[in-house]
Amino acid sequence: MTAGLRALRRRILTPALSSTSLEVRGFRKKNPTAQELLETVGRSFLEGYGRIVEAPDSQAAEPRLEAIPREFRGFAYEGAAMACSIMDALPGSGGRRLSGLLAGRGGAHTYMAYVGIGWAMARLPRMLHPDTEDTDPLLRWLILDGYGFHQAYFHTDRYVRGQHRERKLPWPEDQASYAHRAVDQGIGRALWFVGGTDVDAVLALVDAFPPARRGDLFSGVGLAATYAGGAGADELLRLREGVGAYRPQLLQGSAFAAEAREHAGLTVPHTHLATEVLCGMKPHEAAGVCREQRPGASDRVDMPAYETWRQGIAGALVSEGRS
Repeated sequence: MTAGLRALRRRILTPALSSTSLEVRGFRKKNPTAQELLETVGRSFLEGYGRIVEAPDSQAAEPRLEAIPREFRGFAYEGAAMACSIMDALPGSGGRRLSGLLAGRGGAHTYMAYVGIGWAMARLPRMLHPDTEDTDPLLRWLILDGYGFHQAYFHTDRYVRGQHRERKLPWPEDQASYAHRAVDQGIGRALWFVGGTDVDAVLALVDAFPPARRGDLFSGVGLAATYAGGAGADELLRLREGVGAYRPQLLQGSAFAAEAREHAGLTVPHTHLATEVLCGMKPHEAAGVCREQRPGASDRVDMPAYETWRQGIAGALVSEGRS
């Protein structure tokens, strides 16, 4: 395929840039700075997506993905993984773009890449869903996290304001008992965007959900507040105090975001601010808790290793008494 045809393919397959506008989405606009941040996140995601679509293969897209500013590069790889998953599902594709991405520089962004697979899952017919059998058994729940984020971001009235919960998820039925919780973790991340990084608005959004769902939602909020940023120290302190009994889950999400950024070498000033206010730790310390608590790859239907990991992180953060 010629460069011209690949460019045309990008224009056809890449979502419209306007889809990332807070105005279009109907999300809260706290102030121009927060709005610009969140919209840049969206543009970076689409940039990563588009670079894969127009490239002959994943490796060819790497230089341009790596050129994206560090603060937003993880989001670009998230979009790239979504594009790889969609391209792999197309007839005659060979199905090797995602594996190529993860085998290269994208391997440092596995957390974000798995979330991107979930975005593709939300867009593709079920018969074309990505095969998750070869993904990491511990981390593959992040795919559902990405699915939940997508649904809340693009179908906000139904999934956020209506607190909709799907009866049947695109996931093996024998793991359905935890699948809804993983989706809620992604919805929680999206609430940080829906609320425009306004802590009071985000707290109100979570409080509208049934109490049984709030722990997972606040985990997602903590992750987004730390990974994406957008809140100052006073706001983060208000968030930490405002979650009440769900503080362990908030801290777990924050530490997990620190691990994702540290693992990829993308730690930025707002990562430091968030982990220090929320967890009472520097990013590398919070990431260290995640690594220390990481269990083996075994997975159980009643309590996935992923949930064991999350609980271990939350417990360790609280027991250290620095938060």
